[in-house]
Amino acid sequence: MDAVQILLLASVQGFTEFLPISSSGHLILTPGLLGYALQSLAFDVAVHLGTLAAVVLYFRHELLTMTLAIGGSIRHRSLVNPNAQLGWMLLLATLPILVLGFPLKSLLEFIRGDPQLVALVIASTTVGFGLLLWLADGVGKRRRDEYHLGWGTALLIGLFQAIAIIPGTSRSGITMTAGLFLGLTRKAASRFSFLLSIPTILIAGLMETHHLIASPVPVAWGELWLGTFLSFIVAYLTISVFLRYIERMSMLPFVLYRLILGLLIYWIILF
Repeated sequence: MDAVQILLLASVQGFTEFLPISSSGHLILTPGLLGYALQSLAFDVAVHLGTLAAVVLYFRHELLTMTLAIGGSIRHRSLVNPNAQLGWMLLLATLPILVLGFPLKSLLEFIRGDPQLVALVIASTTVGFGLLLWLADGVGKRRRDEYHLGWGTALLIGLFQAIAIIPGTSRSGITMTAGLFLGLTRKAASRFSFLLSIPTILIAGLMETHHLIASPVPVAWGELWLGTFLSFIVAYLTISVFLRYIERMSMLPFVLYRLILGLLIYWIILF
């Protein structure tokens, strides 16, 4: 990979990971549209780890508070503290990806091997889940914050997140959609989605890193580190701006973008 390709893909990942428009879909589409060979899954994981570092840094105070609150809830066997409850709900919402991750990862690798199929899947999920996001934003009550999720609602959001391993779905988009359907405000749905990305990306990153270390195939670690750093910078800026403005805007701009992108992919496939 040359420096321009690394910069482009890392920026795409950093910008799209926390917007409801699918980072995985863009990481697959971008090299195809620009004539590059599809980058390795290892590079995809590397730039995801960059976005992980960004979200951890952004929510560092909340993460420390939740960790201490969870410790207190274990000692006192109580969930009265809202920070402890939020922390436990995030852990619960992570369970579905642990159970469904392996079979869905096999599906992802199968899809990535067929350019025609992957384009069709991305187009379909981009449009379909974009319309679902629009519906959730329209009918959701938007009355609760992320500190008032129950066990059932957290688990449901986690089940929605597991679907996002399919390219074009958007992990942030599908979890925001679930949150909005369940009555969260736009900002609360976004914050819960961003916080939920931390254990999810960490698990995937650790698994792939172990695979890379154990593999006899040479790894271009310099490219991976550069991609990680660049995606970190872009992701941090994206989180900051998105959370600042999300309550004053609807999800409609992202829905329209998804519809246009999906229809464009269909057009390219068919014509």
